[in-house]
Amino acid sequence: MKLNFKIIFHFFGLLLLFNGGFMLLAALMSFIYKDGVTTEILLSGLFVVIIGGILMVTTKNHRKELNKREGYLVVAFGWIVMALTGTLPYLLTESIPSFTNAFFETMSGYTTTGASILNDIEVMPEGILFWRSLTHWIGGMGIIVLAIAILPLLGIGGMQLFAAEAPGPNADKLHPRITDTAKRLWLIYFGYTAAETLLLQVAGMSFFDAINHSLCTLSTGGFSTKNASVAFWNGQPVIQYIIIIFMFLAGTNFILSYFAFKGRIQKAIRDEEFKLYFKFIALFTIIAALIIYFRADFAISSIEHPMIFGKAEASIRHALFQVLAIVTTTGFVTADYTLWTPFLVVFFFGLMFLGGSAGSTSGGVKVVRHMIMIKNGFLEFKRALHPNAILPVRYNKRSVSGDIVFNILGFFILYMISFIIGALVFSMLQIDFESAIGLSASSLGNVGPALGNFGPVNNYSELPSIGKWWSAFLMLIGRLELFTVLILLTPFFWRNR
Repeated sequence: MKLNFKIIFHFFGLLLLFNGGFMLLAALMSFIYKDGVTTEILLSGLFVVIIGGILMVTTKNHRKELNKREGYLVVAFGWIVMALTGTLPYLLTESIPSFTNAFFETMSGYTTTGASILNDIEVMPEGILFWRSLTHWIGGMGIIVLAIAILPLLGIGGMQLFAAEAPGPNADKLHPRITDTAKRLWLIYFGYTAAETLLLQVAGMSFFDAINHSLCTLSTGGFSTKNASVAFWNGQPVIQYIIIIFMFLAGTNFILSYFAFKGRIQKAIRDEEFKLYFKFIALFTIIAALIIYFRADFAISSIEHPMIFGKAEASIRHALFQVLAIVTTTGFVTADYTLWTPFLVVFFFGLMFLGGSAGSTSGGVKVVRHMIMIKNGFLEFKRALHPNAILPVRYNKRSVSGDIVFNILGFFILYMISFIIGALVFSMLQIDFESAIGLSASSLGNVGPALGNFGPVNNYSELPSIGKWWSAFLMLIGRLELFTVLILLTPFFWRNR
């Protein structure tokens, strides 16, 4: 069956309309702050809107049917189209004159990775910083729809565990129609963003800093308006606690937030993935806090005044913040955690492979996949003793099909192979071992901060051009659940059937 290219380009046109619309919003912010680049951002937005409109008009008579192959193309190339057009504000304003750097920054934005090539963020025009944060927020919105509605229909993604007989996220579908499901989840996403903006303002942030950090928190992105990231507010713990709360919420399944708002709190807190996610955060925070308290005293004393806030509180706060920032793949930093003993460096590196919940804006492997693999691993011991017994993996008291278990195992193997190949390519560019594995894990997991020369207090500006393109590719495949992009590289995908 031939590909329905008209519907594919129709979707591209719709994406460009959204993209251009948000650019116009960034132009408005630029106008309000009179940063001198309003015209350039406005022209970028108008150009993208016009292109999107032309695409939609010329493809309006398409066949109203989207099969799996076309779905893969829309998802994978849609992200690339967004990233390519998203470079225009950077290029036209000459904030980032290099196309390679502009594409890297944009891909990092849409994939909610948060890795940056900017050496001095604070000199950037407000309109550009706002556009930079918006790329995170747009990417986060897109990921919610992908995870909840689209990827399960393609047979991939952690949320396929919730797939039911009709299009929707789970057996307790918010609404049987994908569009209505997306609207409800976007409303929650927008509501969280507005709430965090208000709270950060009350806590002492300027409106501009508050809205930018809210956009980047709920999308689990990590771009900041300050060179020091959230460490800029180390003397204001309330600000960091607010960001901690919303990082935690952004790393949970947004469907659970919906249930909680509908008064079904018990259903949310009894979810197995949520319980394991909470336990992971608590356990990892305790481990990190104890080590910071007893072994990394210099780190705390060098970033704030422990006599004012208390060494114990500071240790817990920085541990909780960094654990959440890495597990949820947000990437904000309050300190250089690579100075917190070699153990914690390896510890945080390991957390880059965890990821938040399925149905959240987090990147990484996802908690639910780890849970299924762990459960299946323990069942293998029982199966060895009782080879004839039927021992299915259970999730939320429901049996998980063997196909899904195999899919998850295949995903994890492919993820680790991608990580190894990613690190090998970086090492071929004469990048040292620690930096290479950090870059690969961070890019693939959409974390942002890496290790070595690309750690939490550094950026990616020194990465060679080829390395930036490779890192952008890893960000894309990691964000889109590997299969979505890698299947396009197989010859049988393109054969007409």
